[in-house]
Amino acid sequence: MESSWFGDAHMKVSREQVAEHRTRILAAAACLFRLRGFDEVTVAEVMKDAGLTHGAFYGYFPSKEALIAEAIRHALPPAPDEAKPRRPAADYADGYLSVRHRDNRATSCLFSSLGTEAARGSAELRHGMTEGVRRRIDHLSVEAEGDKPVDKRRAAIAAWSAMIGAMILARLVDDEKLSKEILSATRASLPLA
Repeated sequence: MESSWFGDAHMKVSREQVAEHRTRILAAAACLFRLRGFDEVTVAEVMKDAGLTHGAFYGYFPSKEALIAEAIRHALPPAPDEAKPRRPAADYADGYLSVRHRDNRATSCLFSSLGTEAARGSAELRHGMTEGVRRRIDHLSVEAEGDKPVDKRRAAIAAWSAMIGAMILARLVDDEKLSKEILSATRASLPLA
């Protein structure tokens, strides 16, 4: 039988292209949102950054709000794979509270770059962020100080909160010396080995 334009092979390629385009849109949106915030980024800019036309947007997402929620969910770290070794909490804190992380907003932590905006976002967006917070607290709880699980969890919550707050402040101040001091003092205070 002769293959036609609408045959199975064409449909499979189209689905793959749609999936690839969707991934590009989500990656572009997450990067732009981190750099400039939700309100300062337009759908047209996201689509242009993804290499697609503005008109194609509504074939992928019903609204900008839906794009925001999905882009953030897409950019959150996945749930840990128990078969893979975990990054030590101390190493995570060292990387998080670094000048490199502070200066690399496009791929930085969603919580320190968009947390205050996300707090006013949709229920779907807040739910995705909540799941990310839970995963990070669980990760840090494994190695946090404390004799009992409740103490380790409390220390992990305090450490994670301090890291996010320190990153926000380090980005906010216009004094490089103070910015670095905020990062280093916070790291020295954390209850992580």
